[in-house]
Amino acid sequence: MPDIQIGGLVSFTTIDYPGKLSAVLFLVGCPLRCAYCSNPHLLDVGPGEYDPEKVYNWLQSRVGKLEAVVFSGGEALMQGDASISFIKRVRDLGFAIGLHTNGFYPKMLERAAEYVDWIGLDYKATRSKYEQLVGNSIAYDNMIQSLEFWKTTGKDFEVRITCDPRFVDKNDLIAIVDDLSARSIHTVAIQKYIPHFEDDAHKTTADQRNQFFDDTELRHKISAMVPNTVWRE
Repeated sequence: MPDIQIGGLVSFTTIDYPGKLSAVLFLVGCPLRCAYCSNPHLLDVGPGEYDPEKVYNWLQSRVGKLEAVVFSGGEALMQGDASISFIKRVRDLGFAIGLHTNGFYPKMLERAAEYVDWIGLDYKATRSKYEQLVGNSIAYDNMIQSLEFWKTTGKDFEVRITCDPRFVDKNDLIAIVDDLSARSIHTVAIQKYIPHFEDDAHKTTADQRNQFFDDTELRHKISAMVPNTVWRE
């Protein structure tokens, strides 16, 4: 079995796994090409920058100091068996396991579920705009399949919507949250789109990015639709 490819590491965070002190491992590879990707250097599978055994040894030294390890990306499940094997090893150290995923691999998520305690699932746009945003025609259906599967596990999760105004307008946001409400989803995170690169800075204005958060009526409406709505600015 090939070694897992790790392209990045955050040694301490309080925001990537709700309520837990965590480290984050960024795994290499992603099947999507989202217009607002913040980690383009992780899109293609290739040699990672971090030696997996050194990372594992470092995590051993964090036992009792950190509560959780979050696997992110890229898409953390794209490496298949290598991802699941490493996730299991880390969980066996006693950490809670978080997973940030775009839901593209529902069957792989089913296989990983035994070792994952919480997920953050990206719901990126309405069905009609999904392919334009991510560059893949089956990503929406796969994401919904992953969402419906994870509901059956009974484990905690949140669904995350990043409001890039090029792909999500206020009516879209309401439609997405309405869909999630109909699916009995109880935790939704509304996330502000923040350009990560100078080339992206001019493609949207601050007012466009803030419009969802500055609209009090919209916020009340969204928050009334889902019991636990988090607004991340």
